[in-house]
Amino acid sequence: MNTFKQGRYSGYLRPISYIIDLVIINGVAILSIFKEKDSFIFCLIISVSWILMSLYSQFYEVYRYTRPVNILSLIVKQSILFLLIVFAFSGLYHELHIYPRPIVKYVLLCFFLLTIIKFTIYYLLQKYRTSFGGNYRTTVILGFNKKTLALENFFNKNPEYGYSHKKTFSLKTKEHSLTECFEYVLKEGIDELYCSISEMTNSQIADIVDFADNNLKILKFIPDSKEIYSKKLRYEYYDYIPILTLRTIPLEEPVNTFLKRAFDIVFSSLVIIFVLSWLTPLIAILIKLESKGPVFFKQSRNGFNYKEFDCYKFRSMMPNKDAHLYQATRGDQRVTKVGRFIRKTSIDELPQFFNVLFGDMSVVGPRPHMVSHTHMYAKKIDKFMVRHFVKPGITGLAQTSGFRGEVETDKDIIGRVKLDIFYIENWSLLLDLKIILQTFINAVKGDDKAY
Repeated sequence: MNTFKQGRYSGYLRPISYIIDLVIINGVAILSIFKEKDSFIFCLIISVSWILMSLYSQFYEVYRYTRPVNILSLIVKQSILFLLIVFAFSGLYHELHIYPRPIVKYVLLCFFLLTIIKFTIYYLLQKYRTSFGGNYRTTVILGFNKKTLALENFFNKNPEYGYSHKKTFSLKTKEHSLTECFEYVLKEGIDELYCSISEMTNSQIADIVDFADNNLKILKFIPDSKEIYSKKLRYEYYDYIPILTLRTIPLEEPVNTFLKRAFDIVFSSLVIIFVLSWLTPLIAILIKLESKGPVFFKQSRNGFNYKEFDCYKFRSMMPNKDAHLYQATRGDQRVTKVGRFIRKTSIDELPQFFNVLFGDMSVVGPRPHMVSHTHMYAKKIDKFMVRHFVKPGITGLAQTSGFRGEVETDKDIIGRVKLDIFYIENWSLLLDLKIILQTFINAVKGDDKAY
C-alpha cells in the first residue's frame, strides 16, 4: 500500500484518468461519427495511439504543484496531436468515409470534455485536501534560511497543494544533527525531504542521499538563490560524463520558435489592420494639435542577442534632447496632455506592432530598455543579460506583475529581471495569451505606474 501512497495523487488515479479519457474519445466517436458503421478498428487504433501520444506529450504528468495554465497547455498539445492522428486514420481508411468537418467537430468536443474532466479532478483533489485532510504528503526541511522559511510558509499557507509540513531542521548552527533528522523522519513516517544546498557540506549531501535511497523517501533540493535564479536544470550525458545545463529555454526549440513567430505575425497584422489603420490618424491629429514635432518617436534599444534596433512609439513628450537618456518620471513636465492619456492607456506602445511584424520584437517578452540603461543595469544587476536570450516584447510578465515603467530602486529592476527569467524558462503560447489578456485589463483599468 506504501507504493500507492508515494504516487502522484494516488496510485489509482492515473489508470482511472486513462480509462475516463479513453471512454470519452471512443464514446464521442461512436455517437458522432460511427452511428451506423463498425467502429472497432477506429477505437482500437485511436486508443493505442492515445496512450502512446500521452507518454510522448507527458499528458498525465500532472502533479499537485502543477499550475492550471500548464494543465491547459498539455490539453491543447494532446488535442492537436490527436487531431493529426484522426486525420491520418481517415486518410488510411477511405472506405469508412470519415470527412474533415466531422473530425474537427469530434476533436473539439473531446477537447471540451477532457478539459472539464481534467480540471474537475484537479480542483476536487484540492477541495479534498483542504476539506477532508486527505491525499497529504508530510514534509521536513533541512536547512534554515530565507529560502527554506519561504518554502515552509508556502506549505503552511497553501493546504490545497496537499503538503503537511512537520519540522524545519537547522544544521548550520549545530542545533540539530543529521542523525536526529533521520530518526525524526523514520519515527514520524515523513514522505518528502527538502534540503537547502547552501546549508550542506558535500559529505552531508551524500549522507542524505544515501538515507533517502535506503528508506524510500522522496528527496528534493532547494538551490541557493545567491548563485542561481534559474528554476530548471537540464541533465544530460556527453558519452558517460554527466552534464548540467544552467537553464532550458523553450524558445530555442524550432517548433516553439515557429509557433511564437507565427502568432506574432498574425496578431500584429490584426492589430495593424483593424486598430492602427484608423487610430493612427486620430492620434496624429491630437499630437500635432498640442505640440510641434513628429508623430512617432524612435529610440534605440537592445533586443535579441543584445543587438540594437529602433523601437517606435507615439510621441508622448515635448521634443527634448534628454528623451534618449532619462525615463519619464511621475509628474514629468516633458509629458504632454495627450501623452499622459496615451501613456496611461498604453496606446503610445501600439506602433511597436510594426517592430513585431519586422521581427525585431515579439508581442510578449522582456521589455527592452534604452541602450544607456541597458549598459548601466548590465554592470550592476546580476543576471540582467539573460533577458536578451529571447526577443523583447511589447508587454511582458514583469509588466503585468507590477514592475512596469520607471525604475525607482534596484529592487524594481531585480524583480523585473527575476520575472523575465521565469518567463524565458517557462514560456508557452498559453502564458503569452494570459499576459496579453492581463495587459488589456490593466490598460482598461489604468496602471498606476503608467505615467
